Amino acid sequence: MAKEDPPSTSKDLQELQKKLSLLVESIQNNSKVVAFMKSLVGQYLDRHPFLALSVLVFVAMSAVPVGFFLLIVVLTSLAAFVGVILLEGLVISVGGLSLLCVLCGLSFVSLIMSGTIIVSYIVVSSLVNYWFPPRLLTQQNSSGNCQLAMKSADLEGLYQE
Repeated sequence: MAKEDPPSTSKDLQELQKKLSLLVESIQNNSKVVAFMKSLVGQYLDRHPFLALSVLVFVAMSAVPVGFFLLIVVLTSLAAFVGVILLEGLVISVGGLSLLCVLCGLSFVSLIMSGTIIVSYIVVSSLVNYWFPPRLLTQQNSSGNCQLAMKSADLEGLYQE
């Protein structure tokens, strides 16, 4: 069995080599790769294979940290966005409840003030009517002009008192 392993391994390696050569050939025949290799950067990297390998390794190794950084940025932005929405919702809710309380208090105060004003008006009008009775309404002038009779009677009443 030890003698059978090397031939199968070499056969597997030959198949792998064929698959890799087909993969490399398909990549080199890709239109985007051909366009890149015709550019100045592609030609420079083709003449400097160590630099091309270094750039490839750098890009491959930096993909994970850059991906994590972008993920953290997106998650932080989403958290800030959700936090702002929650904070804004909280502020609007608290502000709305405060406004509701203030408006209820103002309506209560306005009802009390309206009642106080109405009661004051009734009391003052009753006191004015008590102190200065409208006795002149029964005295009308023969011409029917009640207002002139009231004014003249008021003036006479004021001089007599």
